[in-house]
Amino acid sequence: MIYKIYPALLFLFLSFGTDSKNSTETKTVTVKNIAKVEKLAVDSKIESIYNSLNTHNFALPGLRTFSEALKGFYLLKEKGLIQKDILTLIDFSLSSNVKRLWVIDLNTNTILFQSLVAHGRNTGEEFASDFSNLNSSYKSSLGFYATGEIYKGKHGISLRLDGLEKGINDHARERAVVIHGADYVSESFIRNHKRLGRSQGCPAIPVELTNDIIEAIKDKSCLYIYHPSRSSFSTEEKLIS
Repeated sequence: MIYKIYPALLFLFLSFGTDSKNSTETKTVTVKNIAKVEKLAVDSKIESIYNSLNTHNFALPGLRTFSEALKGFYLLKEKGLIQKDILTLIDFSLSSNVKRLWVIDLNTNTILFQSLVAHGRNTGEEFASDFSNLNSSYKSSLGFYATGEIYKGKHGISLRLDGLEKGINDHARERAVVIHGADYVSESFIRNHKRLGRSQGCPAIPVELTNDIIEAIKDKSCLYIYHPSRSSFSTEEKLIS
């Protein structure tokens, strides 16, 4: 994994100052130094991946959003909670009138799709601002998901989602928060209503892209829904094992 501490680096830091009377304090400081160096190395690696993305003439997601998503992706992959090297990123800090969903193939570092995507009707108007994990809230939920199986529902071909963060999105399946196509996710709807249409909490996408996107991301790929109101993904205690 890109953020694993290398044993040689650990030894190098801990070897400095261990003979002094303040060795305990020194070790504490050096462990902090290791964490700092590790973070710099991770950030540098992520920025390198970001800058090497084959965009296919799509716009890039924000670096901060991509960084949080990629860190979570590697952690979830290590835990076996996701299996495919496909990352879907939704940036709910952006206006619903712009394409704020990206599907990225991390094997080839290629952006496969960039698309409009809806948020829940009680999450906000043009901008998403209020989120929930509760049934019948009609709000979007943030965080990391594993994609599930395809089924045919009232919106046609749809994709089930399993929320991977306790208290944040782990009720997604029972709430029927899924990826599906919707005619209110379109440029024509934006022109007529000055904003994108909204769902009951699902990340709904354009009808014409539904089959292709669902086929690409089905069966245990990673989906991350970002908003700056959520703290950075830096701990594991909320992950569902």
